[in-house]
Amino acid sequence: MRGAMGGPRVLLRRLREVMAEPVSAQDRLDRIVVLIAANMVAEVCSVYVLRVDGTLELYATEGLNKEAVHQTVMRIDEGLVGLVASQANAINLQDAQSHPAFSYRPETGEEIYHSFLGVPILRAGNTLGVLVVQNRAHRNYSEEEEEALQTTAMVLAEMIASGELASLAKPGAEPAVHPRRHLRGNVLSEGIALGHAVLHEPRVVIKNFVADDIPGELKRLDDAIAAMRSDVDVMLERGEIADGGEHKDILETYRMFAHDRGWLARMREAIRTGLTAEAGVERVQSDTRARMLRATDPYLRERLHDLDDLANRLMRQLMGVEHAPHRDQLPDNAIIVARMMGPAALLDYDRKRLRGLILEEGGPTSHVAIVARALGIPAVGEVENAAGLVESGDPVIVDGISGDVYLRPPPDIEAAYVERVKLRARKQAQYQALRGRACVTRDGHEIALHLNAGLLVDLPHIEETGAAGIGLFRTELQFMVATSFPRIGEQLALYRSVMETAGEKPVTFRTLDIGGDKVLPYMSASEEENPAMGWRAIRLGLDRPGLMRSQIRALLRAASGKALRIMFPMVAVVDEFDQGKLMVEHELTYLRRHGHTLPERVEIGVMVEVPSLLFQLDDLLPRVDFLSVGSNDLCQFLFAADRGNSHVSGRYDPISVPVVRALRLIARKGREHKKPVTLCGELASKPIGALVLVAIGYRSLSLTPSAVGPVKSMLLELDAEKALAAIGPLLDHGETGVTLRQRIEQFAASENLQL
Repeated sequence: MRGAMGGPRVLLRRLREVMAEPVSAQDRLDRIVVLIAANMVAEVCSVYVLRVDGTLELYATEGLNKEAVHQTVMRIDEGLVGLVASQANAINLQDAQSHPAFSYRPETGEEIYHSFLGVPILRAGNTLGVLVVQNRAHRNYSEEEEEALQTTAMVLAEMIASGELASLAKPGAEPAVHPRRHLRGNVLSEGIALGHAVLHEPRVVIKNFVADDIPGELKRLDDAIAAMRSDVDVMLERGEIADGGEHKDILETYRMFAHDRGWLARMREAIRTGLTAEAGVERVQSDTRARMLRATDPYLRERLHDLDDLANRLMRQLMGVEHAPHRDQLPDNAIIVARMMGPAALLDYDRKRLRGLILEEGGPTSHVAIVARALGIPAVGEVENAAGLVESGDPVIVDGISGDVYLRPPPDIEAAYVERVKLRARKQAQYQALRGRACVTRDGHEIALHLNAGLLVDLPHIEETGAAGIGLFRTELQFMVATSFPRIGEQLALYRSVMETAGEKPVTFRTLDIGGDKVLPYMSASEEENPAMGWRAIRLGLDRPGLMRSQIRALLRAASGKALRIMFPMVAVVDEFDQGKLMVEHELTYLRRHGHTLPERVEIGVMVEVPSLLFQLDDLLPRVDFLSVGSNDLCQFLFAADRGNSHVSGRYDPISVPVVRALRLIARKGREHKKPVTLCGELASKPIGALVLVAIGYRSLSLTPSAVGPVKSMLLELDAEKALAAIGPLLDHGETGVTLRQRIEQFAASENLQL
């Protein structure tokens, strides 16, 4: 290093000694800036700390006016120091005063210094402050000096993050190591949760930054990289990754990054400056994250997740840290924060301590969202960079009503939500009082409210809500949370438990709806350009009859002496239903021949979710015993809008004229053919959706358990005929200056209905 008294390794060792000394925070900072200035032969070394109000405060200096410490404050967009902080990039200038961003602060006495080197103090890609060295001479600092200063900034980042500097701050001007954040996302599961964050993939906390044996640290890195590459190759061969369900292209991206020479070279270079292997990985990860968080290219933002995952895996490999917190380590009132996770991973956590869920990815119809609703856990998804902004143990509020997430909320927000939770509890008590009351509209229409379910944890909700039965039992969830294909005995045990719990109440079992986005971790998935419209559900079942017949046999045996309802998903043509029904008849013949007690009766139906069936209802209805409408898929196919794609999933309104016309047609055809029709999509779980469905003729709805109370409360006050009169003209003649949703909201307001 040009002009330096030592080098980065010597500087790091001396910093380690200073960090261990039993001195005050200010004394420690003062010694650090003196040490850095001496090591780099700089006439000035200063530390600026980012405050919670978004400004930068001078916390320590060697060379500038000492009286400016804690007095000099600048905006994050002010001066060269502000530019370093806002861009999270180093600035190296021979003549700082000629730079257009230069800002003169007379109280510091820095007008005599020309050369300037400033680096951001980064942690997990987030800027905590700025470290600066200056000299009178016009000089360019070398790459080695810049590298040394960036490495030193890592140590300062940990000092700031530890909270040691908080005692030096004025109230309201504390270091922004844990700033309050208000984030927005999409509601996955309704409810409100207050608790403390638990990272599903916790960041590794590095204690030792300074290497004693550089060649040994380089070998540790190489060994860890080799082990990680091997793990990625194994996952690619199996077609899975942690928690299952990630696609081959993502795994290929992982392998590409794991072999990226530039990434590996930067980590090795960081270690050569004197860092341990894990500190070198974190240094490169933090620098890369800081740059990519500020990138506007969405592709680069996506790649940030992949690099983060890979760097975290590498650090865990180096430090021997487990991938995720063990279930018995979960604190009370835990709120899980994750980039993404599968349903099985969520079920692994202790339900008694789990209060909420925050995901960076995952929409309302994702499988983990379905499980969250089954568990009654408030959840918000598509929250940008949530896992990067939160620290384990942080207080968090999850608003599963509005989609708001508050990290480290201020006291007034927390107090307001405590009151909302109390109010919600009072409402739940009111809904509970309606449990035994028949659901009959004000004008005398009886409405059957069933539950959507799919796991054993759903079953107690039948009694708790007073539901009429289970209108949709998603049999695929058992397959999705299992580590291997469930045997017929395991399926039989689950179906028996469901029927025994339901007692005399009906249960409608949907045959396996796998394929498309529902990839089983132990089954190979075929590459498809449009998986939602591909080889899935009944199509897969008819092509693999052994799979479908084993499930039908388990269902028939479980229903021994009882009534059984089976429905087939994703039927597009009448012939597919005929083939499925023939399988049921073959299995009944098989069980009869082998002396098994048959079900008392078997009713077979179809889910209407493919638009082609709308034009075959007169052919289909004489063949079926009932219809069930899957509004989620029906809407996505009607609008050609992938419900899992955040760019288009919210673009079209399910409560709009084209959708409601299609739903009205299905209800009318059901009445004409005297066949019962139930709607079991998400539309029925919103009071506004239930209102329009009952108005157009639906008398059976299947909901998420938490929706039964609000929907029932609204329906008891509804005049269905009056509602139809209000929205009928829009359905018959189209929209005329007001949308269907607006008309329903106006009607509800005039009737004092709670939506």
